[in-house]
Amino acid sequence: MKGFILGILIGILLLVGCVYVYFSWGFAPVATAARPMPLERKLAKAGLHAYLDKLPHPQPLVPADEANLIAGAKVYKEQCVVCHGLPDEPKSAVSRGMFPAPPELFHGTGVTDDEPWETYWKVESGIRMTGMPGFKGQLSEKEIWQVTMLVKNADKITEPVKKELLAGNTTPMAMAMPGMESKPAKETKPSKEKASKSKSQ
Repeated sequence: MKGFILGILIGILLLVGCVYVYFSWGFAPVATAARPMPLERKLAKAGLHAYLDKLPHPQPLVPADEANLIAGAKVYKEQCVVCHGLPDEPKSAVSRGMFPAPPELFHGTGVTDDEPWETYWKVESGIRMTGMPGFKGQLSEKEIWQVTMLVKNADKITEPVKKELLAGNTTPMAMAMPGMESKPAKETKPSKEKASKSKSQ
């Protein structure tokens, strides 16, 4: 029995030592373009869901009516668009360079199959080591619920909501889009010599 326990302890110490060497000797990938670490996605997902399961599950404080979705669209344009995109728009250069890749909330499923309380928590608290910031203290509780209800219903937004999302797209998203055309060069003024020749003619 003692030998069995000793073997377990040695195994744990070896595992901890291997993990330490893996990180301290620079074997762990740190670039966003690098391949994921062994079990990285699986462990991160399991840890997040285990944590979320312990949280309270509050009901939305605002209904998913058009007024709240339009208000949510205003918040989304200012805070979320550069990472999570717009309807019928390609990914931004910012989102292409992130790991893990932020979900496109108006393409495919997004978070429409998540419970509103879960999305609310993610917006409010953020998620470590993903690039997802927490907006607690930056946005009001009502604003977080409004943007939550917007992305929860991203697959069935009305035309007025879509129009608000796309209106005035001069946020960092526009500047971060790949393949953006450069501004046309300013017209150069004719030189004095050319101007005098044209007058003499």
